[in-house]
Amino acid sequence: MPLRVNNNIAAINSRRQLNINNRDLGMRLERLSSGLRVNRAADDAAGLSVREGMRAELAGLRVNVLNSEQATNLIQTAEGSLNETNAILIRMRELATQSSNSTLTDSNREAVQSEFTQLTAEIDRIAQATTYNNQTLLTGYGNTVDTASTTLTASDTSGVTGVKISGAQSGTYTFADTNGDDEITLGNGVVTQTISIGTILDSNSGVATGTQMVANFDRLGVQVTLAGDGVANATGSYVDGDLDAQTIVINAGTGGSFQVGPRDAAFNRIEVSIEDMTATGNTLNLSPASVSTITDSRAAITFIDHAITEVASQRGDLGAVTNRLNFAIAYTENEIENIQASEASISDADIAAEVSSLTRAQILSQAATSMLSQANVLPQNALSLLQ
Repeated sequence: MPLRVNNNIAAINSRRQLNINNRDLGMRLERLSSGLRVNRAADDAAGLSVREGMRAELAGLRVNVLNSEQATNLIQTAEGSLNETNAILIRMRELATQSSNSTLTDSNREAVQSEFTQLTAEIDRIAQATTYNNQTLLTGYGNTVDTASTTLTASDTSGVTGVKISGAQSGTYTFADTNGDDEITLGNGVVTQTISIGTILDSNSGVATGTQMVANFDRLGVQVTLAGDGVANATGSYVDGDLDAQTIVINAGTGGSFQVGPRDAAFNRIEVSIEDMTATGNTLNLSPASVSTITDSRAAITFIDHAITEVASQRGDLGAVTNRLNFAIAYTENEIENIQASEASISDADIAAEVSSLTRAQILSQAATSMLSQANVLPQNALSLLQ
């Protein structure tokens, strides 16, 4: 090998090998510090593409488990209240049977009727009070405002900016709003509620410019937001009397839809329907039931038996959906486990292999550094020829 001074080929070769070893050492350090084999696309372009798809699917599956668990909680909330409704109905049947006996007089039946009335009211109260995340469950879960049939809409010139319902039963609700009395009445033919708005109206009997007010008919489960001039989405300003004869139409809901699968497809959703379980609703139909006379008491037994059957049927449906959700959770968790294993095989670093490669890279890097030092000494041999 010729003795050269201008170009030290040995040093260049040693430096190139040192750079290779240092890059390998850096990669091993990165993998061991992150725990990942694929830290960037250059590490494994095809593997990264597959991994990211699996990560997206895993994220959806984990939310599916959460959705199923929350759906189970919702159903158990409804079923727990129906359990108490069932207990009340059994007590009402006892009262109806007791009142059907000739050993009681009509005066005695007045006391029985008093408890019977209170129990009926309690069934209605439980139905209204059973909520999950501010959604009332037992008055027709999933009821919606029919915007096509409703005369009162967000584009109304009376300053209406929104209608919200929470537990409102299906039907047509009509306003009675007489100019000058500072009151608004809303009713559906069965129940009505009147609220006073005088304290929030301005001197012109309207909503103040730039402000909004909420007419909250809490007994009916309806809220109407009314605005003054200058409020976004309001095409007019509410003045006392503007709502008279306006209507809100509420359609019976088809229930809830629970997303338990990772994609937008019907088979990835579970539907649940909960009927109107109020005592005065069409399902239980306890409005005609009475125990004030012996004839009414005997007829009430049939009404109550029907109501007990309806409650049991609804509870059975909810129990079946709960079991289905439990199976959905079990299979989804198994799917998560297996997809996670596949994602790990692509993404995760083999620690034992990486430690071995790190040790190799460290030795080679140190050896290359030493050889570069020796190669840099070789040109000095030329000086001995000049002496």
